[in-house]
Amino acid sequence: MRDRHQRATALVFAVHGAVAGTLATRMPWFQDHFGLGTAALGLVLLCTPIGSMLAMPLTARLSHRFGARATTRGLLALWCVAPALPVLAPGPLWLVPAFLLYGAAAGMCDLAMNAQGVHVERRLGRSVMSGLHGMWSVGNLCGAGAGALAAQAGLDARAHFVIVALALLAVGAAASRALLDERPAPDERPPRRFTLPPRSILLIGLIGLCSTFAERASGQWSAIYLKEVAGAGPGLAAAGYAVFTASMVAVRLGGDLVVRRLGPVATVRASAVVAVLGGVAVVAFRTPAPVIAGFALFGAGVAVVVPLVFAAAGRIARTPAEGVAGVATVTWASGLVAPPVIGWLAGVFAFPFVFALVTCLAGAMIWPARALGPRPAARVPATAARAE
Repeated sequence: MRDRHQRATALVFAVHGAVAGTLATRMPWFQDHFGLGTAALGLVLLCTPIGSMLAMPLTARLSHRFGARATTRGLLALWCVAPALPVLAPGPLWLVPAFLLYGAAAGMCDLAMNAQGVHVERRLGRSVMSGLHGMWSVGNLCGAGAGALAAQAGLDARAHFVIVALALLAVGAAASRALLDERPAPDERPPRRFTLPPRSILLIGLIGLCSTFAERASGQWSAIYLKEVAGAGPGLAAAGYAVFTASMVAVRLGGDLVVRRLGPVATVRASAVVAVLGGVAVVAFRTPAPVIAGFALFGAGVAVVVPLVFAAAGRIARTPAEGVAGVATVTWASGLVAPPVIGWLAGVFAFPFVFALVTCLAGAMIWPARALGPRPAARVPATAARAE
């Protein structure tokens, strides 16, 4: 039965990733359909993380009122149809509220499914969060691949999104039936309507901030770095990003085995060392092959950190949803500022100097990693589980 819950949660992660991958591949359609320039599209897309950060803290309240299973099921269904909002927008100005709502659905569903992952880890008594995030990456790649085929075939994005939404709604509904249904005790105090990170998880949030900043900086700028610094052609530059992503997927899918053997503290510290080695290779060399290898090591180094951060925050906070909400707000904010900050710094300083700073940030995860270890006095779960 417990394995059934784990498989259902993994499928929810994959569906969430598939929706995100689907929209990402149709950005050229948005530009053509709404007549947007690159700068205008960038400003519109900025609404997505803003909407997520504003809405995510509300998820804990929903989970308290409706239960973990119903909350995840409802938010997953909302996320599956969320791409229809920007696709069906009547004009460019409507894209701002559309992407704000799209981001809100993305963040709230992300938080609910990560809280489910914490519940599953508690039931199994072992780490599963890295593999769940690996399934998100698998779903993301599948959604992106299907989107690329649809774009190549000239399929209108509106028809494409309707087909994908119906298929993923069916998969998500089937998976949600087997999710754990964690409910609060009758006398449990409800969480605040807007939950901010509690002091107990600030150090954990710092780890997430460093990892997410380093991940987004590398993911968004690896291809340009390879082109401008290592002299790579368009194909090799794109391959650098593909290798970075594939490295993260592979490590996440196998990361739980490492966590079970080494524990979360040693795993994050070892991950930081691997990321630093990758960063040194990126900064030190000026030819494509070793730089691509460096980005692969960087991806491997940051792959399991955020899943472990979410798992630890969910264990320590009063409820999993509140803990995940706290660190998710920090990590999403870090991911929001990373690409523009790197771009601005690269315009002022040389690219290798900027990535040396990113490498230092990855190495900074070593000291606060101690916060991921077990606490001297374990918190007694405040929820009364009802698994059906």
